[in-house]
Amino acid sequence: AFFVCAAVVLASPGARADGCRAPGPLREASVVRVVDGDTLRLGDGRSVRLIGLNAPERGRDGRPPEPFAEAATRHLERLVAASGGQVALVSGVQGRDRYGRLLAHAFGRDGRNWEAQQLAAGLGFAVALAPNTALAQCQFAAEAGARADGRGVWRRSPLIEAAQLRRAGFALVRGWVERIERNRGGVWLELEGDLVLQVAPSVLAQFDERALWMLRGQMVEARGWVIERRRRSASGQGQARWLLPLTHPTMLERR
Repeated sequence: AFFVCAAVVLASPGARADGCRAPGPLREASVVRVVDGDTLRLGDGRSVRLIGLNAPERGRDGRPPEPFAEAATRHLERLVAASGGQVALVSGVQGRDRYGRLLAHAFGRDGRNWEAQQLAAGLGFAVALAPNTALAQCQFAAEAGARADGRGVWRRSPLIEAAQLRRAGFALVRGWVERIERNRGGVWLELEGDLVLQVAPSVLAQFDERALWMLRGQMVEARGWVIERRRRSASGQGQARWLLPLTHPTMLERR
C-alpha cells in the first residue's frame, strides 16, 4: 500500500464524499500541521499535496499572501480538527510531485472529501493534472457552486484576458482562439495576444480532438500553470511568449 502509516481502512472505494467517491482504499494517518490550504504534514514527517485543488499561496520570501490564503489554511485546519487530527488518504496514480510530496485525496472520518469542501467554500481552484484525474468531474462540480455564489476566490473574478497576461504561474485566462495547429507537439490553440494553449500527445486521447478544432474563432476559458517562453524577435516572429499546457478537458471551456 502507498500509505503504510496505518492499516485501518476507513471507508470503501464507493463511499460518498460531497459527490466525490474515493478512487481507492483509504488509510488513516495523523496530521501534525496544516502547511497551507492544500498541503498537510503527517505525523511521520511526510508532506501531502491534495490532488485536484490549488489553494491561494501564503506569504513567503518577502511576498505577501494571496487573497484568501489564510482563510483556506484555517478552513483546512478546522476540517482536520473535526476529524480528530486524523485523515484518510488514497494516493494518486502518480504518487509524488517534483518536490517529493505525496499526492493524495483526503477524507475526514465523516467520509467527506476535503478537496471538495475547500472548493465548495471558494478557497481554491479545481485543477486536473493527468494522470491524477479520478475526481476531476466532482471537484469541478464542487467549485461551480462557489463560483455561482461568488464565494471566496470568486468574490472578484480571477479571470485574466489573454492579451493582458503579464506573468507566469497559475492563472485563469480568457481569449479568442485565432489559430489552431497540430504537429508532433500535439494540438496548439493560439489565442489573441501572446498566449498559446498546448494539448500534448500524452494527454490528447482524453480530449475530443474534433471539438478542439471547432474552437477556432471561439471565446474560451483555460486554466493551468502559465510558462514564460523566449520572447518574440523584433520582427514579431517566433514562439508565443506564454504557454499554458492543458492537462485535462476540464481545464478548457468554450464561453
